[in-house]
Amino acid sequence: MWAYFGIHALILVAIATLNSETVAAQRRKDAIRDDVYPPLWDSAPENLLDFPVEGNKIVINAWNYQERLGVYKNLLNSSAKYFTAFGSQNFGNILWGLPLQHGWQFHTGRLADPSGVTSCGHEAGALLCISVRSWWACMNYYLAIIPFLGAVEAGLFGELPYEIEILPPEEQRADFCYSVADCRSRIPKLMDEWKAYFEYLLSTEQKAASPTMRSSFKLDDALSFMWKGHMASLAYALPRFQDSLKYLSDPEANFGEDWASGVDFIAATHFSTDLQNTKKFQALLPQRMLVEGDVIPFISDFSPQQNKILLSLSALHKTNQLTGGLLLKLWQKAMSTEAGREVGRKLFEDLAASRKFNPMGIYNDLKGGDLTAPTFLTKSNSNTD
Repeated sequence: MWAYFGIHALILVAIATLNSETVAAQRRKDAIRDDVYPPLWDSAPENLLDFPVEGNKIVINAWNYQERLGVYKNLLNSSAKYFTAFGSQNFGNILWGLPLQHGWQFHTGRLADPSGVTSCGHEAGALLCISVRSWWACMNYYLAIIPFLGAVEAGLFGELPYEIEILPPEEQRADFCYSVADCRSRIPKLMDEWKAYFEYLLSTEQKAASPTMRSSFKLDDALSFMWKGHMASLAYALPRFQDSLKYLSDPEANFGEDWASGVDFIAATHFSTDLQNTKKFQALLPQRMLVEGDVIPFISDFSPQQNKILLSLSALHKTNQLTGGLLLKLWQKAMSTEAGREVGRKLFEDLAASRKFNPMGIYNDLKGGDLTAPTFLTKSNSNTD
């Protein structure tokens, strides 16, 4: 009898050990996946029918982190076939920049209520809640829901058995739209920009299906359409949510505006926002919100590279303001050729590698240089420090 219980106890110990090892292995696996994908990526809805269906509508709560992440996941899954030539596991898809940015905002607390009035987005409250008082969250709505509804309208998901309805936030309901028809009636030009991107993808598939034609997909063309939609979203949302910056510390509010301005310059280069590129550059962004007393480039718990990126974005924004926006216009003209865009991307790679970067030097080069020549930036190598 005692032998039986002894064997039974050993079996239970063995099972417990195996279970703990399995849990530990799963945690290691989750940590690895979280290092690659946005937080909670595996638990986000991956099919439109994974969202709640009420009546004849698929209902999406865009003010829940996992559900907004699921919107991105559906976009990536449905557009994966267009990027098979650019690597396995859909890592070459240029839409990765959007969910990765959303994940960074969540991880760093930028989607939580910055006013402190509610517990929305805070660990002690509703962690997955996205606050409508968050400037980052409101800006991101126009880079998540509008692209998604543009894709629905373009037919990326085929014929859907239900309509799509986006739930409104508790406040500021008039600042957003909630269905294809609603957004089409209120922001038709913005819907057109995103619809055009997905229509471009669909058109390349239709041409490839013809026995006499090959796919007309070109990555640079896809990037052009995608960045036009991205910039249209920012241009529409920036003035709309200017008042939301009041909830942020001055350093964080300045960083938000510097970041939005910097995206204008990045977009002009047709920077490829695939998973690898986005992860590399996103690692240089601050991993917490900036607070009063943070002075760039001397923030002690930020790496030298993170401090350098913050300083460079600030310098770029201020230089563009000092020149009355002429720096951006000259930059966009210089980026109008593939050779120019290649040089522009190299300049941002140098910035990420902590090499020298001087926006005023760039401005002087552009102003006095031949913008059709791809060597116009080679002498812009003064340091921002």
